[in-house]
Parts: sequence; structure tokens; C-alpha cells
Amino acid sequence: MSLIEFLKKEFSNFGKYERILFPAVVLLIIIISLFIGDNKIALVSAICGISYTILAGKGKISCYFIGMIGTFCYSYLSFVNGFYGNLALYMLYYFPMEIIGIYKWKKYLKKETQEVIKTKLSNKEKVIYFSVAAIASLLFSLFLKFLGDSKPFVDGFATVFSILGQWLTVKRCIDQWYVWFFVNLLSMIMWIFAYFNGSNCFATIIMWAVYLVLSIYFLQAWKKEINVK
Repeated sequence: MSLIEFLKKEFSNFGKYERILFPAVVLLIIIISLFIGDNKIALVSAICGISYTILAGKGKISCYFIGMIGTFCYSYLSFVNGFYGNLALYMLYYFPMEIIGIYKWKKYLKKETQEVIKTKLSNKEKVIYFSVAAIASLLFSLFLKFLGDSKPFVDGFATVFSILGQWLTVKRCIDQWYVWFFVNLLSMIMWIFAYFNGSNCFATIIMWAVYLVLSIYFLQAWKKEINVK
């Protein structure tokens, strides 16, 4: 299969609004970023991040290939802004999980649409996962404070719940979207602080704001697909 044929197949089942939303959001980020003279790495990171989220929301395995590029860009931004929790998260966890995600999702693709088959957590699993994540977030935040992280508790909770979110993404669980909503909100706040402290990363703020909206959108879309209230 050629690259063009692969891309046509990946986007073949996008709805009318999704075909408009995807390029419109990317174009908006590019225009705003260029207008304010934003960091070019932040721009690439934002474009890859938005593309990853939309493709993951559609259950497309190609999301992981885009995600790898975004991972390296965002890791660099985290390093220069002193968000060491996010740096460790992206390089030591996200990148390996993106490779694992390709392998795992490949087993559960619908033949007709090439979309991944969605699942959900049991009530028992929800209690275990979220309780462990909350405790681990507090402990990790205290560790980041010791290291001199610029926003240890926001960074700590965002980092640990991102680990949970990525795990649930690989497991194809609808519950990931609740986690991503929380992570996106915290991350947007964290980068707003960075922006007002002199970081040239406005595209990154827009990226997280769009993530926030997309997490709500895809939560509703997945609910309809697997009949969850």
C-alpha cells in the first residue's frame, strides 16, 4: 500500500465536521504562532499533538507515528521550561508506549474502517486505577518540589494522570477521556504560567486548550459507539 492510499484510508470515515475541524484547528495554530513569533518547536509540537489527539479519538493507529514526533518536540520544551516531570513522562514513558500502542492496536482494528475496537473499565478497575493515580500524584509532586520543579503539584498530578491516560489509550478504554480532560486542564494552566514567566510558547497553550475541547468531543463520540451513559 502506498503512502497516499494509506492516508486516504485513514481519513475515509471522518465526518463532515471532523473534516473541517482538523485542518481548521491546525491552520489556526499556525497563523497565531507565526503572528506572535512563537517558538517553531512549540508550533510543530502543537500540530503533532492536535493531530495525534484527533487520530487517536478516531481510533486510527497512525496517531502513534505522529505522536512520536510530537513527543520529541514537547520533551525539548519541557526541558527548557523546567517541567522535569513532563520531560521524564514523554521520553521515558510516552515514547515506549507509542511503540507498544502500535503493536496492541494492530490486533484490534475493524477491517471495514481500520478503527480500533473500543472498551471500558469495570467499576473495580476504576477504583483501583484512580486511587493509585491520586496517591502516586501526591508523592511525585513532593519529589518534584524537592528537585526544584517550577510548578511541582500541577506538573506532578498532570504527569501521573498522563501515565494513566496513556495506559488507558493503549487499552482502548473510553475512560481515558475523563483522565485526559483533567490532564489537559492542568497542563493548560501550567503552560499559561510558563508563558507569563517569559516562555515563548503560546502555541502550546492553544494546543492544550484544543486538547481540552477534543477530550469532551471524543468522550461523547465513544459513548455513542459503545453505548455508555
